[in-house]
Amino acid sequence: MFVGEIVKNKGVGVIAVSPDLTMVEILRLFRENNIGFVVVSGSPGMYLGTLSERDCCNAVAEYGAEAAAMRASDIMNRGVPTCSTEDLLPVAMAIMTERRTRHVLVKDGDSVIGVVSIGDVVKHRLEEAQRTEQDLHDYICGTRYH
Repeated sequence: MFVGEIVKNKGVGVIAVSPDLTMVEILRLFRENNIGFVVVSGSPGMYLGTLSERDCCNAVAEYGAEAAAMRASDIMNRGVPTCSTEDLLPVAMAIMTERRTRHVLVKDGDSVIGVVSIGDVVKHRLEEAQRTEQDLHDYICGTRYH
């Protein structure tokens, strides 16, 4: 499966935040939207970095209570991993493994159109395994085959 198909199925788009938002404001956004990752953007289409729950935890571990008031620009990850809509899913999985990240931005040309998370990968692989299991069951039982 192509990464672009996964993004299309889950919905195109990313949640972007201003580099001036504080970590507490971003954590509230995470809670309100049931997410754990945002893109930090200076203006539409200009991505400065990303911020994940893990980045927030690392900031607290390093800076203590001061981290809550720190700006996204101070704690964001500037090395943004990306893949293309034309990449196969194992490419995104390899990026996640090599970069030790749970999220990869998906680009269509020069535009970021979405995010693929480890949860999206697991969901797709589970659905794929269930389809294979059903196909094998149907084959063995002689159903849906003519």
